[in-house]
Amino acid sequence: MFSTEAILIRTTRLTETSLIVHWLSEDEGLIKTVAKGALRPKSVFAGKLDLFFSGEILFAKSRHSELHALREVSISNWRQGLRRSYATTLMAGYFCQLVEAALESNHPEPEIFDLLRRGLDHLDGETASLRALQHFERQFAVILGVSRENREAEQALCDHLGALPSSRSKLVEDLTTG
Repeated sequence: MFSTEAILIRTTRLTETSLIVHWLSEDEGLIKTVAKGALRPKSVFAGKLDLFFSGEILFAKSRHSELHALREVSISNWRQGLRRSYATTLMAGYFCQLVEAALESNHPEPEIFDLLRRGLDHLDGETASLRALQHFERQFAVILGVSRENREAEQALCDHLGALPSSRSKLVEDLTTG
């Protein structure tokens, strides 16, 4: 069994009652876990597996795949403020998509974990803004080593990743017209 502090960045339905839960952890990097029975009414995971939540997770590593068995979750930060506006939720989702696009599974990246944690915590207390988006992208480009003085972070990340998550264009539109 392994225990680590992690941020929930994505969930996908696996079966009628189970989920695949994607986490970013400082110690383990991107982790994919199976939460068996998570969608049952009396599940031990009820109310604990929502986007952007963070806390301590306990999981059993699989020897045969990258899907590990989630055993326990203890939430320490619910980040309820991220749901106060569409733009804030969209930006938090974009941050998670960007991180997931750049990292490999089970490869620790403490600086990226810290950046995502700080970005989500900022959005938890503040309104989403173009300035916050650009700051996150600049910091992310620096950590990845793709930042250049004569190029915008957005373009550097796009070149490095092949494309930015599609939610970015809707986010920028929402921030500039809202």
